Amino acid sequence: MQLAKLKTNNSYWQAAPLASMLMAFLVFPIVAIVIVSFWDYNEFSIIPDFIFENYEYLLTSKVTWQAYLQTLKYAFITWLLTLTIGFFVAYYLAFFVKSNSMQTILFLVCTVPFLTSNIIRMISWIPLLGRNGLINSGLQSAGITEAPLDWLLYSDFAIVLAYVHLYTMFMVVPIFNCMMRIDRSQIEAAVDAGSNGFRVLIDIIIPLCKSGIIIGSIFIFTLVMGDFITVKVMGGGIKANVAILIYNEISLLQYPAAAAGAVVLLATVITMLVILFRLVDIRKEI
Repeated sequence: MQLAKLKTNNSYWQAAPLASMLMAFLVFPIVAIVIVSFWDYNEFSIIPDFIFENYEYLLTSKVTWQAYLQTLKYAFITWLLTLTIGFFVAYYLAFFVKSNSMQTILFLVCTVPFLTSNIIRMISWIPLLGRNGLINSGLQSAGITEAPLDWLLYSDFAIVLAYVHLYTMFMVVPIFNCMMRIDRSQIEAAVDAGSNGFRVLIDIIIPLCKSGIIIGSIFIFTLVMGDFITVKVMGGGIKANVAILIYNEISLLQYPAAAAGAVVLLATVITMLVILFRLVDIRKEI
């Protein structure tokens, strides 16, 4: 009895450092943000209080709803494109590249851009997509267009393009990991039974990659929903999402309003994650 109690106490002590770190750097900041979101503020200071005006304005503002719709649009389009690109890149690496060393080399090539800052990678698109950029200059020189294409930069297209460029690898890696664990004998058995490549893909590969798709989707949605720098740089200051609204409120020292926006955004992302987790039991799949 005493030995069992001692083991239990030891397990608590072993978990204490991690629990303390989570409390200090995760739970406490979130609690502080929730508390501040109910405070009042004016042009000069924030006032400790308990009011609902911050949430009332946030949930009834047409600007907020438009920003949420815009953010969800960016997240869905980015998810769809990264899933399509990521799945087929992972499929190629897993089933067409037979050499382990070549798979490693190709993976290293894919991860080279991560050695540079996201901002630098985004800015690199500007001389390519601008009115006087390489693409517009090439199209005009070839006689395909008479005037520069304005929608290439500082537009929804540019923002989604940057998102896909930045985050596709977050979809490739978990899907590739799942594909590498598929028992090849299952595919061989399906082929021997008369299934073609399309049926093997639909009936075997995609169902066995569900956990990888869900993990990649979690990465994409959380990264896009909380991002503001991509919209700020690639949108040219004329596009907005929820994170941009929060950033602007912080810049104006409207911390309670920004905290309320952060709480609503956090609740939205958690709701999306709960829905994704219900689609597959990741603890069983991994």
